Amino acid sequence: MVRLNWGLIGGGEGSQIGPAHRLGARLDGYFNFVAGALDHRPEEGKQFGIELGLAPDRSYGSWQEMLDGEIKRKDRIDLVTIATPNNSHYEITKAFLSEGFHVLCEKPLTMTIGEATELVYLAEAKGSICAVNYGYSGYSLVRHMKAMVSRGDIGEIRMVFSEFAHGHHADATDADNPRIRWRYDPTQIGVSAQFADCGIHALHLATFITGQSVERVSADTVSLVSGRELEDDAMVNFRMTGGVIGRLWTSACAVGRQHGLAIQVFGETGGLRWAQEQPNQLYYTPVGGRTTIIERGEANLSPEANKSSRVTIGHAEGMPLAFANIYSELYAVISLAKNKERRANSVLLPLATDGAESIKAIYAVAESGKHNGKWVDLN
Repeated sequence: MVRLNWGLIGGGEGSQIGPAHRLGARLDGYFNFVAGALDHRPEEGKQFGIELGLAPDRSYGSWQEMLDGEIKRKDRIDLVTIATPNNSHYEITKAFLSEGFHVLCEKPLTMTIGEATELVYLAEAKGSICAVNYGYSGYSLVRHMKAMVSRGDIGEIRMVFSEFAHGHHADATDADNPRIRWRYDPTQIGVSAQFADCGIHALHLATFITGQSVERVSADTVSLVSGRELEDDAMVNFRMTGGVIGRLWTSACAVGRQHGLAIQVFGETGGLRWAQEQPNQLYYTPVGGRTTIIERGEANLSPEANKSSRVTIGHAEGMPLAFANIYSELYAVISLAKNKERRANSVLLPLATDGAESIKAIYAVAESGKHNGKWVDLN
């Protein structure tokens, strides 16, 4: 196995998402962490990179410095992960794609539909991978849900209910907390706050598991904490291409909820239920039958579940291992690209096309919320 070189932009000291990326990228030994621009404060970012083991000349003070430095190297990075605030995703992703680098961008891919569409075409033109980190699709039992739906185990899908509700932004006295304030600032996050931050994870799981796209939405968006320009709670109805009815609730003010990402899929002959806080169990109920708990790591699961599970049954697998599944697929497709081989159709990697669909959903939800829940087409 030939390891690939990996770099990280953002995700510095104190970051919520940086450790998960660093663990996920290196868990299977596919990537060497060799370059980074980890903080918007140049000296702090350089020092933290060196503490993590980066060579001083590859611990950069800015993403522009990193791009200039890596272009010139024979051992340049193969993949860069972008874990910066939303309003910088487009500029950085475009710059690295334009120079032929493969990119994994945190969601949302961009702040506008036009920018997202441009990145889809740019990646295609350059022959580069542009992936979006919908990391929760990397969980083993989420992939088993997808396999069960694809096999017809619960019949034709009728309805999906997805939610991502937490209570960590419910305190109005946090108005000046910089870790929270930016999430409700339109200049940094765009036209939507809670739906763009958490709701699109719930929506992506619905599309990932059912294999259907969202056609139109009707949304009720509110700001429960006074003074916020953007929503901190949303209830969204949606319709999918195959006729599936969707319901989605996302909130940042659900006091008592910790993470709150969960999904239920209801078909003609059965139902499935999974929650990210208890990721080792998938609940399956056939029509007229008893509920069965499917355990991650047990025998006779789908190939998709087996491939994405590393730890023996009864031991928890969490978010970094789900991220590791995203990185293992990136390794596979980048290796194929380096060898000019065709990509496998079975890869479950969320790509820029998925990211662009999410941006359409964000704008449609924002538009619907402004007009008392009127139905808005994504296209």
